[in-house]
Amino acid sequence: MIKICHLTSVHSPFDVRIFHKECKTLVKAGYDVTLIAQHDKNETVDGIKIVALPKIKNRTFRMIRLPLKTLWFALKKKADVYHLHDPELLPVGVFLKLFKAKNIIYDVHEDYAKQKLSEVYIPKIARTYIAFLIRTTEYLSSKLFNGIITATENILKNFSHHKRAKSIRNFPIISNFSAVKRNNDTKINIFNLIYIGILTEIRGITQIIKALDLINSNKKIKLTLYGQFYPPYYKEKAMNLRGFKKVEYLGWTEPRTIPGLLKKSDAGIVCFLPEPNHIHAMPNKIFDYMAAGLPVIASNFPLWKEIVEENMCGICVNPLKQKEIAKALKYLMEHPKLRKKMGENGRKAVLEKYNWEQESKKLLNLYDDMLDRKSTRNHDPGKELM
Repeated sequence: MIKICHLTSVHSPFDVRIFHKECKTLVKAGYDVTLIAQHDKNETVDGIKIVALPKIKNRTFRMIRLPLKTLWFALKKKADVYHLHDPELLPVGVFLKLFKAKNIIYDVHEDYAKQKLSEVYIPKIARTYIAFLIRTTEYLSSKLFNGIITATENILKNFSHHKRAKSIRNFPIISNFSAVKRNNDTKINIFNLIYIGILTEIRGITQIIKALDLINSNKKIKLTLYGQFYPPYYKEKAMNLRGFKKVEYLGWTEPRTIPGLLKKSDAGIVCFLPEPNHIHAMPNKIFDYMAAGLPVIASNFPLWKEIVEENMCGICVNPLKQKEIAKALKYLMEHPKLRKKMGENGRKAVLEKYNWEQESKKLLNLYDDMLDRKSTRNHDPGKELM
């Protein structure tokens, strides 16, 4: 069996994209898959061998210690392909390529250079230089690698120089949402809005909470927040907003629980602010909401409007204007039949085009091409994923 080793020093071992989508797809296709990640113990889960890196909370210590530890474990595995998921592991990939002649794939989850331009913990004067350093390092490293995978078409543009670069988008696994049937009883006198993800100011959480305070309706509205506040001090700031009285904060949740949580909701919201890394992003939550049959309130970025408005599955708003957000929410509250239709449209779009079952084929084709294999698979491994 061809041995594949996925490497991450940042993400959870059960990260949805890494573990549940890519690693499971490769196992189903007959590869021997190992995942090196921060974890409590070495174990095998769903056929994937997890090699535990020590858990390090301090960012600086992590960036110094874990790449070296990751390299050590990677060398011991003697894999045929090493699949990297973090920019801090680029030196590891370069070493494995130059000194061990291994096949290397760099999986780019975010536009990290643009992301740094919005990082609050970095002094503004340093952000541009750090972004330039990341972009340059990615470019030079990628020229040595055998394959590049990006989470969006826009990120793919950064690697147009690479002959084997593909966009493999982070769409939902349909089977995870197959049992989601929401209660559409319009007699219930409460409108349940949901947001799942990191809770930061640049993700528009302040504007959403302020919008709640502007809504006057016979029907009550409740926003349920799942996720962690970042930075931690932002939590107190958000909780002091007047609209927070209509919020239920339930903290972080396991990805596997998301379909069940959406089942209890009437609409999903994602109103990221127009930061450099947001405008062309494709947040998982948009497609999770759609897969669960929820109408979506989303930022009016061109790409997001193309997804939401062209599929008639929600309303796009200016994320900087809480009055506009409030107006869209009230409209959905007062039009349950339209809400239901939008939810049906969104789910139909996911079933037809925005799903991992289709994206997984591109992953397998990349591996086949890189390893010069002729695919003999007669089934779609994506359909077997849970």
